[in-house]
Amino acid sequence: MELIVKDRAGIILAQAEHAEEIQLCLDHTWDEGDKVEIFAPARSHLRLRLNASIPEGEVFCPDGHLVWRVPAGEHRLAYAQEAFLAKRNILCARLMTSQETESVRDIARNLLDLRGDTGFYPHCTANVETRGESVFAARNVIDGLRHNTSHGKWPFQSWGIGAREDAWCNLDFGRPVTAEKMALTLRADFPHDAYWVCGHVVDSEGRDTFFELAKTGERPWIELGGRVITWLRLERLTKSDDPSAFPSLRAWEVLGRDV
Repeated sequence: MELIVKDRAGIILAQAEHAEEIQLCLDHTWDEGDKVEIFAPARSHLRLRLNASIPEGEVFCPDGHLVWRVPAGEHRLAYAQEAFLAKRNILCARLMTSQETESVRDIARNLLDLRGDTGFYPHCTANVETRGESVFAARNVIDGLRHNTSHGKWPFQSWGIGAREDAWCNLDFGRPVTAEKMALTLRADFPHDAYWVCGHVVDSEGRDTFFELAKTGERPWIELGGRVITWLRLERLTKSDDPSAFPSLRAWEVLGRDV
């Protein structure tokens, strides 16, 4: 396994290799265009920590190659204020064990997910993100946080739909998984926010499950019955009759395991 840090020109800033676990310390202030590349065996499950302000998390790499663009500019508003500003940085990567991948956990969680095509999973996309701003991007719902009593900058980033009635959000796992149940944490900055009273979740096997929601900051659990799938999609979300035009999703969790 190999980890390489490059600047926007492709110049290598640091690199390290290890068969199972990489620990790298880099003295460098992150700049726009910097990226982290990881090379691992195909279909690897990795535990990664690529910034001291972002906890360790799990990703799946189908082809064994991961490119993580270091968030810059407006994209940093969805991260802690101190993220990417330190002059000394730690980067960690290790292969997960079969015991870890077979355990029941939040298989939707990916703290390193980025907007656009990534090639590593889980990955969240949507047909709308309010004003195209990072604090309302679909990737925010799987970033591991559920703070939902306000809106905007970290830690209150969410998926915003720009008042679209046809909004949908897709969660791609990148491989078959067994999904037991899921939880939806709505943004609850009332009265600024509205909420959805119901919606549908469809999956890669064509199943369509109706669910109801309430005006609450709590997270209701929706049973999925242990279905084997590769993706889920939220759609046909029905807004409440609140005067506000802003229903929003803060977190989407899925309990399950790898097949």
